[in-house]
Amino acid sequence: MSELPPSIEWTGDAVRIIDQRRIPATLELRSLTTVEQVIDAIETLAVRGANVIGSAGALGLALGVRAGLDPRLTADRLIAARPTAVNLRVAVERALAASDPLAEALRLIDADRDECRRIGEFGRAELADARRILTHCNTGKLATTGWGTALGVVYAKHEAGEPVTVVATETRPLRQGARLTAWELAESGIDVELIVDSAAAAALATGTIDAVIVGADRIAANGDTANKIGTRALAIAAAHEGVPFYVAATLNAIDVSTSTGAAIEIEQRSGDEVRDGVAASVRVWNPAFDVTPASLITGIITEAGILRPPFAAAIAEALNA
Repeated sequence: MSELPPSIEWTGDAVRIIDQRRIPATLELRSLTTVEQVIDAIETLAVRGANVIGSAGALGLALGVRAGLDPRLTADRLIAARPTAVNLRVAVERALAASDPLAEALRLIDADRDECRRIGEFGRAELADARRILTHCNTGKLATTGWGTALGVVYAKHEAGEPVTVVATETRPLRQGARLTAWELAESGIDVELIVDSAAAAALATGTIDAVIVGADRIAANGDTANKIGTRALAIAAAHEGVPFYVAATLNAIDVSTSTGAAIEIEQRSGDEVRDGVAASVRVWNPAFDVTPASLITGIITEAGILRPPFAAAIAEALNA
């Protein structure tokens, strides 16, 4: 078991990241010194995970201001790097509005770390009897600056000495569950079992899964949630098998300007990511995310507590508290 370095940090003159494209083959730290390098890291998924993307965007804006670039134009370029994850826009706009963008970026990183721990503790209490938890994509220490969101619940249970096993989907097309989640949990000494995405419904049908917990890249005002492609299918299968389905996210993933999931922009990825030797002439539809209807979600685990249906009222109350 080893302690992971921070997923992202400020070194005094650069943004240092774990290059998540290199895991699990190697743990490579990269220093980003320009806005262009930050944008490239976000677009190519060297930096990924909604919360870390937000941190990278805020620090990228600070780099741009230091370099004398136009703050508004720099902010717009950073926000455009990943349109689905609302955390990026929120963090960049907050840094832009601050008198000291760097100080605000560092404050946001500290806040994220604290919020992830609170998500973990709320989730641990909610799922006190859950021993086998199925998750999708990567939502832990690599995706945030703290414990994580969905995996934050797992880390909280582990730290409390409670037995917990994570069933991690491979997560196509970039295998972020296999490459990142399985690796991260194994490195942290947490029992993990890897399955391919197409086995998830069968795993739920065995009756051995106590809960499904996933993260969120954007939550609409009504509770509809955008997350890594395949999440919607998991929610449908969980509902069919009577398994509770939770979303875990910091409140800054909620976008009240988006009324329902139908209005969420879904990023499209290159078809080359899934062709695997198939002829280039074959058309590929490769959305990075899908939208899970609020009606399929048992609860949303946030740093303010568990939001429950009806989500529109619960979200409004949490944001106005």
